[in-house]
Amino acid sequence: MGIAEQLTSPAGRDGLAGLLADPRAAVVGLDFDGTLAPIVADPEQARAHPGVVPALGALAPLVGAVVIVTGRPAATAVAHGGFAGAPGLEHLTVLGHYGAERWDAATGTVTAAPPPPGVAAVRAALPGLLADLGAPAGTFVEDKERAVAVHTRRAPDPDGLLARLSGPLGELAGRHGLVVEPGRMVLELRPPGVDKGVALRGFLAEKAAGPVLFAGDDLGDLAAYAEVARRREAGLPGLLVCSGPVTGEPPVAALADRADLVVAGPAGVVDVLDSLAELLGR
Repeated sequence: MGIAEQLTSPAGRDGLAGLLADPRAAVVGLDFDGTLAPIVADPEQARAHPGVVPALGALAPLVGAVVIVTGRPAATAVAHGGFAGAPGLEHLTVLGHYGAERWDAATGTVTAAPPPPGVAAVRAALPGLLADLGAPAGTFVEDKERAVAVHTRRAPDPDGLLARLSGPLGELAGRHGLVVEPGRMVLELRPPGVDKGVALRGFLAEKAAGPVLFAGDDLGDLAAYAEVARRREAGLPGLLVCSGPVTGEPPVAALADRADLVVAGPAGVVDVLDSLAELLGR
């Protein structure tokens, strides 16, 4: 079933119609982990679904721009996605660290703002704090350079541990001028005022964008969803896609409730991209 047949909401149908009517002004925005790459126990082992690069390579030349907006370092997303030098992706942009870093395929370089000092202090304090809290084996820290994430996915009771760590990690973040962003079995400590909505808004303004599609899978993508919703209120078409888990878990309700289309993980997102390319290529 193609994307057009799966859309039931009027806003979703309008978003697709707007994208098909004016593809050269359209922007396709995508999260990385959970949307283009399956969620895995070790984030360093995450790689884009094998269908992602061919699908984006077919779609990108048909639309105004494709941008990946991620909490990861931009260079990491590029490497794990296999985007550098890929045919059709000569104008791809990756906004890493929620927009603090930018990689453009045209130059192959990363530009970045200075790292916030609070991250280094939190990075140094986290091991001792987790030990004091009795965090069990399976709790692990991911260093994102401009943010630090504490994952509970490998722990015996990941959701219970997440709830137990939330308060102390929030206090630690606050002491160093950071905030805590919750996600699926992860708490990320990062600078305030930086999110995917801000990053997406700046990119869309730069491109003088019209219709927008954004696909995400977790709470960190809500800000980008909100930016698309804001544009809808101003009369600009938008299409929201939720990448749900493929393990039998329900999708993140806050995203699924706002999405025009919920698909089964990165493979489902690839199907959406392929369907769009087919519709635009006719």
